[in-house]
Amino acid sequence: MSKDAVHTAPAAASAQTATSPADAGDAGYSKDLKHRHVNMIAIGGAIGTGLFLGAGGRLHSAGPALALAYLVCGVFAFFVVRALGELVLYRPSSGSFVSYAREFLGEKGAYVAGWMYFLNWSTTGIADITAIALYTHYWSLFTPVPQWVLALIALAVVLAVNLISVKIFGEMEFWFAIVKVATLVAFMLVGIFLLATQHDVGGTTPGLSVITDHGGVLPHGVMPVVLVMQGVIFAYAALELVGVAAGETAEPEKVVPRAVNSIMWRVGLFYVGSVVLLALLLPGSVYSADESPFVTVLSKIGVDGAGDVMNLVVLTAAMSSLNSGLYSTGRILRSMATAGSAPRFTARMNRSQVPYGGILLTCAVCVLGVGLNYLVPSKAFEIVLNVASLGIISTWVIIMVCHLVFVRRARAGQVTRPQFRLFGSPVTEIATIAFLLACLGMMGNDPEVGRKTLLLIPAIAVALVVGWYAVRRRVTRTAHEELTDLTR
Repeated sequence: MSKDAVHTAPAAASAQTATSPADAGDAGYSKDLKHRHVNMIAIGGAIGTGLFLGAGGRLHSAGPALALAYLVCGVFAFFVVRALGELVLYRPSSGSFVSYAREFLGEKGAYVAGWMYFLNWSTTGIADITAIALYTHYWSLFTPVPQWVLALIALAVVLAVNLISVKIFGEMEFWFAIVKVATLVAFMLVGIFLLATQHDVGGTTPGLSVITDHGGVLPHGVMPVVLVMQGVIFAYAALELVGVAAGETAEPEKVVPRAVNSIMWRVGLFYVGSVVLLALLLPGSVYSADESPFVTVLSKIGVDGAGDVMNLVVLTAAMSSLNSGLYSTGRILRSMATAGSAPRFTARMNRSQVPYGGILLTCAVCVLGVGLNYLVPSKAFEIVLNVASLGIISTWVIIMVCHLVFVRRARAGQVTRPQFRLFGSPVTEIATIAFLLACLGMMGNDPEVGRKTLLLIPAIAVALVVGWYAVRRRVTRTAHEELTDLTR
């Protein structure tokens, strides 16, 4: 129910309810996520398939300037998460930004936010199972197995794990993140050693000469860097998981600020630092969209089994991303279902307090991705990456719009801002929104995939409008029932 609706309630409703309405979708969760779980979920969100697999193809097309693209996108991603963190401390909710969109933008805003986020994660899930299949094909033992079969197996395994309990999810993400961080640190130490000793890497002597002798920082010009921006945003797409996870932790006011503030240095160290090292070790032309760039480097330094170990790690990262996607969409869809804007079965929870209905709906879309891997295995990853970018860009824009309205209401004395705040409002929000929309427009410069992806926007808009007219009566009825309960 939107805040405007709450304000129309008679004086019998409590002041606390009027200023901070609860989301009905938050009821029933176990609050089993601990400090270390949320902190590592934040790290895991910052390190995923977009870096481990996507960086290879982007280095090939954009060259060393990719590091600058990661840095710029990382700054704006930090603004988004900082804004979301402030909203979380104002009112923690497992519905996260969908719940805030309901409060500050009304039911239509929540409806658009939720379904665009579902589009993001359901297509990201397809990207993840595609990446898992590609990683598995690295080993000759699995080469004869069709890519779509491997994708289906991966989906089945992660679904089974996700349905057990949120505590198991938190433990899995904790250890997945530990593995990813430890591996990246180890790779960076190896890379620094190779640079310092000028150790041969696949016939190339690492150093600045690798960049200067192969076209410089912009070997193919500025346009390829512009074109990869939406893919770079996809790499940061799971950072907003902090907001969803905060709804299932007992002390969000302690956990969230620490997790959000640490994101900036993680971006600088892991993303920018890793890409700079990769660019100094091998020319961009050596990297490929079909293989993790980290595997490419380690396979060429003559260390037996190095590539195999790294490939296992990046496969784990893809499994982690898929696991997170099922987790977050399950919670978001449940928040929507309790408001009437998602199918009723997505509100159902099992005995372990896991919203299995929404998780199963996301998996159903991922099964379509298995079909995509069957039909166009070589293009499946890039196709779904671009569609997922539409979802994440719209989600981040909605978060910033919600924060603008939140700050405006705070200045009017209607709500109280927490001490943990996004700085520079409203300039920061407006600049972020402008950048995200510019990235969306940049997709039009890519005739093969990007332009075709933009053509999906009218179709998505029509689907949203049709869907809204299908659920609006149920949404209105649900809001009326909530309002009636408040005034009893």
